[in-house]
Amino acid sequence: MSYQVLARKWRPQTFSAVVGQQHVLQALSNALTSQRLHHAYLLTGTRGVGKTTIARILAKSLNCEEGISATPCGKCSTCLEIDEGRYIDLLEIDAASRTKVEDTRELLDNVQYRPSRGRYKVYLIDEVHMLSRHSFNALLKTLEEPPEHVKFLLATTDPEKLPVTVLSRCLQFHLRALTRDEISAQLAYVLKAESVPFDESGLSLLARAAKGSMRDALSLTDQAIAQGDQAVVLESVQRMLGHIEGRRVLQLLAELHAGESENALQSLRSMQSKVPDVAVVLPELQNLLHQLALYQVSPQVAETDLFADQEQLQSLAQAIAPEVVQVYYRIVLEGRRELPHAVDAFSAVEMTLLRLLAFRPVDSDEFQASEYSAHVHDTEVKNKEQVESVKQAPAAKPAEPELDEQALYAEQDEILQQARGQQRPEPAPMAEVPPQAQSQPEPVQPESVQREPQAESQPQPANIETTTKKAQQSDGMADLMATREQLLAKKKAPERVGEARYAAEIDAWSASVDGLQAGGRVRQVLLNSVLQQQESGYQLLVAEAQKVLCSPALLQEVEQLVRELVGGSELTIEFGEPVQTPFILQQSLDKQRQQRALQSVQEDARIQGLVTRFDAELQLDSVKPKD
Repeated sequence: MSYQVLARKWRPQTFSAVVGQQHVLQALSNALTSQRLHHAYLLTGTRGVGKTTIARILAKSLNCEEGISATPCGKCSTCLEIDEGRYIDLLEIDAASRTKVEDTRELLDNVQYRPSRGRYKVYLIDEVHMLSRHSFNALLKTLEEPPEHVKFLLATTDPEKLPVTVLSRCLQFHLRALTRDEISAQLAYVLKAESVPFDESGLSLLARAAKGSMRDALSLTDQAIAQGDQAVVLESVQRMLGHIEGRRVLQLLAELHAGESENALQSLRSMQSKVPDVAVVLPELQNLLHQLALYQVSPQVAETDLFADQEQLQSLAQAIAPEVVQVYYRIVLEGRRELPHAVDAFSAVEMTLLRLLAFRPVDSDEFQASEYSAHVHDTEVKNKEQVESVKQAPAAKPAEPELDEQALYAEQDEILQQARGQQRPEPAPMAEVPPQAQSQPEPVQPESVQREPQAESQPQPANIETTTKKAQQSDGMADLMATREQLLAKKKAPERVGEARYAAEIDAWSASVDGLQAGGRVRQVLLNSVLQQQESGYQLLVAEAQKVLCSPALLQEVEQLVRELVGGSELTIEFGEPVQTPFILQQSLDKQRQQRALQSVQEDARIQGLVTRFDAELQLDSVKPKD
């Protein structure tokens, strides 16, 4: 006996043997059991999901000699002839090869005649969307009111091409694509019955390549059996499909994440010699990243059987952050989209790998407001250029000199840098200071704080030198802060506040945060805090929302920077809800500037003239403050 391919040999003969499609089978079974049968059924779905198979089983159920039932006997002559494709009252028509209206009219001329043997004359029209417009028009009347002995079973992969007049005359059932688990389970059942050895990984790869089609999966299995010498194993399936071994893809991703550009490009070239099409590297990477993302969320859901090295997969899932996996996936997806436009497939894949090496998501530790940070950077650059001239400028007269903003910024930055570079000495004994009159803490600005000189205290001889240095440094910093407070007080005048762009221009604490030159999370904490004066010293009140970011090491670094402003006074850090932080103030300034910009545009006579003249509409969302 000649060999019969698996797709034909294992075609289901009953509804119970059909894989999946329970939503369709249940409806058809109930209709057959209750004898409530429609005259036209339309089965839609992708290739190889069982449209024609279900139609043939339905034809058997209608004409079985044992009676109309959802479970045809499969033994009577009618059932056997339908299985063999030679039943006289089942007319299978391939619409793709009979598209002419003459063919349709010839077919319909015989509709009026009763069936020769069975109860019903069944017309099974496959790929019905291929019929011409005139053929559909010829079919409409018969499809709407056919004789009682006629049933129409239509199948198509593209129901959108059918006229709505045809769709409205049929009961439509959409068959879904099968899942990989359903296909793998059916393949395992078939191979066990065929006594063919196999491994689960090979079946999973075949199920993935089938893309929801059971017929394609069985055809690929036939090819895999021949490729693997009467066995289905992962290595032979990978060679047959042109896939890359899972360990090689894991190694490539590990090299990309580690930034090993030479090794990654060398791995790509070695893969090129082992696969028919190097473009397959991108979908393999995409699948690996998908499984990594699933593994990070739920290891039980991920399909890890495709990767032999489970430990490396687990280590990669732990080493690569979830957000980085998402960025990698998007880059690979964009690389696949660019394949048709590349010079060749290899260059497209290579450029995608280079992009993976070059791009990384922005670390949340480096959060800064872009405009605010750019302003601070520009100020620091200008400060360095003006430091020398400010130091050497003589006083013109004993009266209070004109305050130079840039010079004060520069001098403060220099003092802060010197303070960081020196070893903090032991504090000298302090004289008793009377307690402050106010018992309630009140917000203060560090630039306006002047500490009492320590001349009353007599330091020990061993600490004379270090105490003197600290006193000089503290006095210089206090004088600078007092002078800068005067400058900031001038800036708080009503005519200047309305023009301010940055919080540092009108708020002393915001300016101090700029002067500290902090970055990353430290700067974020400072921007969301306010410094308050209390009876015993100072309190840095940090917004409660920042608590999750504040590790002990981070708080220690913040405290060290703030102590450069408050000197030897006691400093505590607490979490709460500060009223006006530099971040809140900056947001308020941005909102005010936006409102002023909108008001300016709305009140502009020229713009209003254009709106009136051309009946135009002003797009307020496009209005931005002028830099």
